[in-house]
Amino acid sequence: MTIIDTRTPNPKNFVSGSTGDWEVIIGMEVHAQVTSESKLFSGSSTQFGNPPNSNVSFVDAAMPGMLPVINAECVRQAVRTGLGLKAKINKRSIFDRKNYFYPDLPQGYQISQFKDPIVGEGKVLLDVDGEIIEIGIERLHLEQDAGKSIHDQHPSMSFVDLNRSGVALMEIVSKPDLRSSEEAKAYLSKLRTILRYLGTCDGNMEQGSMRADVNVSVRKPGGAFGTRCEIKNVNSIRFAGQAIEYEVRRQIDVLEDGGVIDQETRLFDPRLGQTRSMRSKEEAHDYRYFPDPDLLPLEFDDTFIEDLAQHLPELPDEKAERFVAQYGVTHYDAMVLTLDREAADFYEEVAKGRDGKLAANWMINEFFARLNKEGMDVTTSPISAAQLGGIVELIAKGDISGKIGKDLFEVVWSEGGDPAEIVEKRGMKQVTDMGAIEKIVDEIIAANPEQVEKVKAKPTMIGWFVGQAMKASGGKANPQALNALMKEKLGIE
Repeated sequence: MTIIDTRTPNPKNFVSGSTGDWEVIIGMEVHAQVTSESKLFSGSSTQFGNPPNSNVSFVDAAMPGMLPVINAECVRQAVRTGLGLKAKINKRSIFDRKNYFYPDLPQGYQISQFKDPIVGEGKVLLDVDGEIIEIGIERLHLEQDAGKSIHDQHPSMSFVDLNRSGVALMEIVSKPDLRSSEEAKAYLSKLRTILRYLGTCDGNMEQGSMRADVNVSVRKPGGAFGTRCEIKNVNSIRFAGQAIEYEVRRQIDVLEDGGVIDQETRLFDPRLGQTRSMRSKEEAHDYRYFPDPDLLPLEFDDTFIEDLAQHLPELPDEKAERFVAQYGVTHYDAMVLTLDREAADFYEEVAKGRDGKLAANWMINEFFARLNKEGMDVTTSPISAAQLGGIVELIAKGDISGKIGKDLFEVVWSEGGDPAEIVEKRGMKQVTDMGAIEKIVDEIIAANPEQVEKVKAKPTMIGWFVGQAMKASGGKANPQALNALMKEKLGIE
């Protein structure tokens, strides 16, 4: 396969070494478990957390004479994913046998796709520091997962759990277009978001349903690609960033000391924050690929693809563009609001018929911040979209100030209830009566003649008076009306 360099070197991504700058080249192979009730070639359950070896059929255990039968739902999910990645869908693809020998691979080979995958080239758009970057997708192919070897339950024995054996995976292979750990993390996050919007993979990396093999190399800026090392089975976005940063520095140090980089497979140890050698990197010919004789070529027509395309959900990039146009939010806020499909739906309920910008500010700065602090998400939030929308509406109407809104948010979070009723019952409504506000202002000015002279000499000190008045009103005075009246009384333009 010819590797094409599609990005112009950017100095902001260069890493400094003792002999000058280095450029980082990163490509990823993301293994995403297909959302399906049964496995790729058998009817066994894909349920996570079941007892060891309870999700195993004769096919999964490679019993003699057992033949694989393709799961049509997994094919549909792969095509939907390809469409979501703006990729070419190949109407004819072939399953191959990838031969290697591990105890957790009972067949002695993995059914995968090699030269003729189900999905061809596509792309993922990233927003990194306000810059839109296009990352190319080389291919997506279907394959079956292996089982799991367990080494820590007995000092002299290893065990094999075949529950994952035969589970359908989509291997999504990027082009070597990533240039930093930050871009790599953004890519994994965006890819997971797309998969979750589509419903083709749950993206739960902690359960192993999405994991990444990260290929890292370094070169002098604009030079030929260096020798790459593959960091295998990275199961968190944070760990991916840490593994890349360590591996980049390791390779630079080796090269600057006059050494050479061995093409190898490495593992990342999150406890030490280091990668370590696992084995020499295999090439395609090492696996002795050949078409699986038990499976016919996979073929479908344009009608099949078009029907799936018509039923795709609105994806994050399109949703973000709509949020900017429909609700008047910034591009950055729209990106934050669409990172999660449930959160985006929640925001639309909050903003419906209300001030979209104000709703976005409360979602991001108050609601999301509190969810993160409590380790929760929108599906487990004690505040509903209707309640948060009620708080936003009260602020927009001027019934309460932003400060009172924060107090109200705490009450609703802790106790529940209708925001408007809470405001009435607890006397939290903002004071807009100019007569009452004027009385407060007159009393503060009369009690502080020295401060009056200071603020007349330095008008920026008016904030002190406004603060005192807000305090005297119990935070209920309308800040805009209060500020305007204070300037009028003090004779400040």
